[in-house]
Amino acid sequence: MENIEVGAQAPDFSLPSDNGGQVSLSSLRGRRVVLYFYPRDDTPGCTVESCSFRDNMQALNALNVDVIGISKDTPESHDRFKQKYELNFPLASDADSDVCERYGVWKEKNMYGKKSMGIERSTFLIGEDGNVEKIWRKVKVEGHVEDVMAALR
Repeated sequence: MENIEVGAQAPDFSLPSDNGGQVSLSSLRGRRVVLYFYPRDDTPGCTVESCSFRDNMQALNALNVDVIGISKDTPESHDRFKQKYELNFPLASDADSDVCERYGVWKEKNMYGKKSMGIERSTFLIGEDGNVEKIWRKVKVEGHVEDVMAALR
């Protein structure tokens, strides 16, 4: 489990994504990247967060920013989630939690006294040079995309 700090080089990755694609961080050098980790496709908080990024995509693209969502869901699950909500950015599948662990978002969660491992909702803003510019951990969905937009300006 790594703990990434602001200013550090963001760990590169290449993951399967929706539509049978691949998404890699290094292929986006020269653009800023909003990398958001979310627990599960088509659940209430994840849907609100993803749709909020979707609704702000035009403004994000105008700021030279790409968005990538990452969860442990399969690419097929991502396809369904993306189609259902007309999401306009790639969703990457980290089935073995490797990228989640490298970004320090794979955590023990405690829900109603039951402990389990899961993704802690987190967002990383990665600069054009591949370094981490800002980190949001334990993200509260409401107002989050507005916070990210403010940090980009």
